[in-house]
Amino acid sequence: MAGIDGDPDFVSIREYYAYKLQMRNDDESFLLHFGRLFQQYVVDMYVKLESQRLDYLRTQQEEFRKEFLQGIVDSIGTGEVWAANVGQRVFLQASFIGGPRNMRRKYIDAMTLVQKFGKPDIFLTMTCNPNWPEIKEHLLPTEEAQNRPDLVVRVFRAKLEELKNELLKKNIFGEVAAYTYVIEFQKRGLPHVHFLLILKPQHKMFIPDEYDKIVSAEIPDKTKYPHLYRMVKKHMMHGPCGVLNPSNVCMTKHGCCKNSYPKEYSEHTIQTLDSYPLYRRRNNGVKIKVRKQKLDNTWVVPHNAYLLAKFNCHINVEICSTIQAVKYIYKYICKGHDRISFHINSDNPNNQIDEIQQYQAARWVSPPEAVWRLFRFSMGEIKPAIIHLQLHLPNF
Repeated sequence: MAGIDGDPDFVSIREYYAYKLQMRNDDESFLLHFGRLFQQYVVDMYVKLESQRLDYLRTQQEEFRKEFLQGIVDSIGTGEVWAANVGQRVFLQASFIGGPRNMRRKYIDAMTLVQKFGKPDIFLTMTCNPNWPEIKEHLLPTEEAQNRPDLVVRVFRAKLEELKNELLKKNIFGEVAAYTYVIEFQKRGLPHVHFLLILKPQHKMFIPDEYDKIVSAEIPDKTKYPHLYRMVKKHMMHGPCGVLNPSNVCMTKHGCCKNSYPKEYSEHTIQTLDSYPLYRRRNNGVKIKVRKQKLDNTWVVPHNAYLLAKFNCHINVEICSTIQAVKYIYKYICKGHDRISFHINSDNPNNQIDEIQQYQAARWVSPPEAVWRLFRFSMGEIKPAIIHLQLHLPNF
């Protein structure tokens, strides 16, 4: 295996641990089967890798261009309140994947697509299913999927590539003019992907009848579509929440569901002015028993029947072409990973703002994310590519 700069005698930290985490039929190593200890191991190894990169950035501060941090107006714009701190910031550059500036750059790049191609048409979210057969068949009889983050992320990435093939090559929703997607990891660890698709003008949707061809929010016929019926029951039923389950995780302090379930009945899909459409949810008396409660069409999460039946996981599909304020959609998918936000103020005027330390103190790393980054899988993609034009200031 070629190592650093092609030198076969040396490998990087990431290359070494990526090699250690491979699945081999003739390998008697028990590293991958240590259960929760393996989860801790991969997190520690990724934190070691990330710390090495951040330490390098800390030692190279003088090499970075920081003119925009030296101006009074620009410093106030970034939230600086102490004049003594102008130009005294430990800088975490935008090229560091996952950092605040990197996520903001992704957001700005995604918004650039809107200027060229217009508003997005489809918002799609796919979440990993730990019970996929591809995962189950590679587990030992006593193993749980949560203790094999390496296996989980490998299968999810394979499913992601197949989803991209359906969306971008087979064009199941129509020809795509531009798209962006971002990988995120929930606190419980499972990866999920947010897609935003901008269709070509001849494939855009303008009337509710076209929405119904792509998105469904009803329970399918159990006799005609038994497989789809099982998928909707397993993956696409929200809650129950509200009066049926006041302690559900989606409930707010005011006793309401943050996702506004259950929805209202509607005989037809209605196009709204500035939100997602009100999808067809007929009051036909069909109900499914989910978590000890009988739920009807008002609890169904919007989905595409073909993708749901094929991928066997939670896969939410929404029509967003009518939304005027598309800014919040792009901010939502580019918000970055879960982190704890806190700040301790000091009256010491010489106190230096350390962006690297702030990032490390607030970072939340789950085992699947650690393995994903060790394998150097992509954290997102945008096409067509966005080229950044550098602005050169006078006297610098």
